[in-house]
Amino acid sequence: MLYYSAALLIGFLILFRSADQFVMGSVATARNLNITPMTIGLTVVALGTSAPEIFVSATSSFHGEPDIAVGNAIGSNIANLGLVLGTTALIIPLRFRVDILRNDLPILIFITLCAGACMIDFYLGMWDGLLLISALLLFLFRIRVEHKRSSSMEVAAEILDLEEFPDMSCRKAMITLSFSLILLLFSSELLVWAAIGIAQYLEVSELIIGLTVIAVGTSIPELVVSLTSALKGQTDLAIGNIIGSNIFNILTVLSIPAIFAPSVLDPLTLWRDYGLMFGMTMLLVIFAFKLGGHSGISRIRGGLLFSLWLGYIIFIYQTALVA
Repeated sequence: MLYYSAALLIGFLILFRSADQFVMGSVATARNLNITPMTIGLTVVALGTSAPEIFVSATSSFHGEPDIAVGNAIGSNIANLGLVLGTTALIIPLRFRVDILRNDLPILIFITLCAGACMIDFYLGMWDGLLLISALLLFLFRIRVEHKRSSSMEVAAEILDLEEFPDMSCRKAMITLSFSLILLLFSSELLVWAAIGIAQYLEVSELIIGLTVIAVGTSIPELVVSLTSALKGQTDLAIGNIIGSNIFNILTVLSIPAIFAPSVLDPLTLWRDYGLMFGMTMLLVIFAFKLGGHSGISRIRGGLLFSLWLGYIIFIYQTALVA
């Protein structure tokens, strides 16, 4: 157990570091190829920041462990809403930006419903994955069209802030990209191996490990970004970060096992895990309206989100260990 735990920790550390390098190398390579900043922001940066979840999902799927991938996708969304938003709101109350209420939140609800429709027959197959990938392409296209229509350069710069990524020569960019890709693959392999080992040691399913340990681990970057944004006074960005992350988790991370490792789902995956994810998403919608005199996530509401997540973690481990 000690070896598996150490491997898990090392795997996460390498995964996070290599994911950052992967995004920087990808952005620099795209710049050297004269790809527009808009395209870089909507593809390389947006998808690259979900690299930890994507690579873990792909690795577990190729190893014939789709439960880890599915658990990672759903569990990460639950952790984002409960652990990340809950913890952040407990420190600094969060406010909703108008464009989040009008655009992003309705999209998250729609995509969450699409995920439920894909799983309603307790089977996640290739056609479900293709549906999610198609929705991802439409989502990226919609964002591109919206930003083309927008006359506010400040908004575009806020969302597609590429100044933080350093310029690199073509050779250095390719080396960074290649090396980080190798490390991403290695760390993902290490994480999946450790997750399977821990599941076998505790005599619980790989789904449980994916929903908890892997999901929480891959949500740590979102927690850091949200806390940093909130402490800088950009509380609306903290909410936007989580909504965007949850959208990409459903459309990319969940589509990978569907396409490459179709599988029959445990009924609990739909009723317990997806049910909580959907319920917490709708709770976010309720918080978006002026209930109790304000729109946003107060400390009390943040405490509620965190308590739901913590109670969920305790519940599934108690039921798994008793079984």
